[in-house]
Amino acid sequence: MPAKKKANQAPLAGKALLKEVCRRIRVARSYWDAHNNRACRGERQKAIELYETLTKEQREKVPQTLRVWLRYRSEKYFGEHRSKPKSKYHKKPQPKVQVKTKAQPDPKS
Repeated sequence: MPAKKKANQAPLAGKALLKEVCRRIRVARSYWDAHNNRACRGERQKAIELYETLTKEQREKVPQTLRVWLRYRSEKYFGEHRSKPKSKYHKKPQPKVQVKTKAQPDPKS
């Protein structure tokens, strides 16, 4: 069960917002490196939402490697042109395999 958010938590601003954006991008990259695409997609989306609230000056303070990964490299794999992930519990029905048996020779011949 996810942790409950505090109702009185103020929105982030300034250095705290910048720090949170960098943290989220790093977490998404660590999920990516661990091949955990579902978690990576969620963290990346949260990071983008926060990144888009930054001013131009604040965006320049985000390390370039993180910006490049967020905007370009991850867009290739998680962009809008990609299909949405399937449900965790959605399984495709397995095709029925027909077993071919060899024709048995007639014992009377």
